[in-house]
Amino acid sequence: MNKELIIRSSSSVVDFALLKDGKLIELHKDEDENKFNVGDIYIANVRKAVSGLNAAFVNVGYEKDAFLHYHDLGPKLPTLLKYIKSISTGKLKDYSLQNFTFEKDIDKNGKIADVLKSKQSVLVQIAKEPISTKGPRISSELSIAGRYIVLVPFSDRISISQKIESKEEKARLKRLVTSIRPKGFGVIVRTVAQGVKVAELDKDLQNLVDKWTTMSKKIKGAHHPSKILGEMNRASSILRDIFNDSFTSITVDDETLYYQIKEYLNEIAPHKESIVKLYNSQVPIFEKFGIERQIKTSFGQTVSMSRGAYLVIEHTEALHVVDVNSGNRSNKAKSQEDTALEVNMIAASEVARQLSLRDMGGIIVVDFIDMAKAENRRKLFNHLKDEMKEDRAKHKILPPSKFGLIQITRQRVRPEMNIKTREKNPNGGTNEIEAPIVIVEKLQGQLNRILKSGAKKVTLHAHPFVAAYLTKGFPSIRSKWFLEHKKWVKVMPRDAYTYLEYNFTDASGKDIKIVN
Repeated sequence: MNKELIIRSSSSVVDFALLKDGKLIELHKDEDENKFNVGDIYIANVRKAVSGLNAAFVNVGYEKDAFLHYHDLGPKLPTLLKYIKSISTGKLKDYSLQNFTFEKDIDKNGKIADVLKSKQSVLVQIAKEPISTKGPRISSELSIAGRYIVLVPFSDRISISQKIESKEEKARLKRLVTSIRPKGFGVIVRTVAQGVKVAELDKDLQNLVDKWTTMSKKIKGAHHPSKILGEMNRASSILRDIFNDSFTSITVDDETLYYQIKEYLNEIAPHKESIVKLYNSQVPIFEKFGIERQIKTSFGQTVSMSRGAYLVIEHTEALHVVDVNSGNRSNKAKSQEDTALEVNMIAASEVARQLSLRDMGGIIVVDFIDMAKAENRRKLFNHLKDEMKEDRAKHKILPPSKFGLIQITRQRVRPEMNIKTREKNPNGGTNEIEAPIVIVEKLQGQLNRILKSGAKKVTLHAHPFVAAYLTKGFPSIRSKWFLEHKKWVKVMPRDAYTYLEYNFTDASGKDIKIVN
């Protein structure tokens, strides 16, 4: 498994495309105007506490107040409020927490009005970015993320990532972290800490303590509301969270960003610094690596898969619905049950990719093809769980019902990635059509099915532009069809066709019907 990170930079936006064996699996966008990122910490004022919601609305500087629920306060809220007040009044100048006296924890079933008052100063952290008409979701249970560990002030707990399966490794990490953990701070050990030596853990920990100290110094005299600790730039934060030895290259088209990434990699993985490359070509970077094509063909309502199967993805206010279709695929050598299982397994892999790629959150219902055997439903469930293991968002998958439905909940912390795949009709009119590249992808998928079905002397009739696209160059797309199917396809340019019109005929000149 090879992973590549391709970074495209413009004046106001930086796009990050993560490829796994050449296939796009994650797409991130960092915009200058996005001032509220997950992980940012603000000093803010409570606007009002609402007893009916058991929550408070907090002014963090966004057009709509941020939402702070009682359950997101954290048990150490009284200690946090005491800490803020002690610094603001000048009584506290030691930010190490070694000699700081903790207050009694709040009641986990208490009421918001008992612990927070209007105009009160509070430190809050962005837990969910503004989405649609809602302001940010925030928490006052602070944490500062590093490469290997997460620092949790006002705590004494040590937690190890559940994704680390080895009991011996968990015990080793807990022993090491216990020996270096500063008093007054809890520590969460991240998955990437597996096999890491104590010196690297300690370096990461000291860096996080330094961030805490720097942040604390800003509290006194700070304007309310204001950001007092920001997440690192998106490139570094993505590398911090996903980088491992499976990465084979990081390619970036901006010189400043190139040096920033090299510098950060030199800190976290010096042996991998050489994989960072500066892209310098007239061909746009996303075009060169085939990402633009994958974006256009992956974000539409219909997503094509191998062997003629496809997904239909519908979005509603309450949930997302994914429908699995086998298309016109048939295989006489297998039973209907085996065919359903095969298509479902392909679909499960694509569903896992789509959830991550689009960053879909909330409730997702997937309607797989019905299977009669419980054993096959279990295979599908286990396969989907395996495919989603690398998904960094918190998620839960329920076993399939007898009707083939699988329900998934997935954490949503940022707005869903939504790429427009329809374009203005080049033939005139006010309606929109699918992008030409999407049509070409569909055309190739349909032709593959026709050739696999045994059809002979197939002719493709298409607009001259499309015909030229399929036949020019070496090797041409038509040549690749011949190498794969050992059948030559005649491509007939038709001047009377619109740009996106095409059809197939057989040896007798009759149209070949294609069922989607």
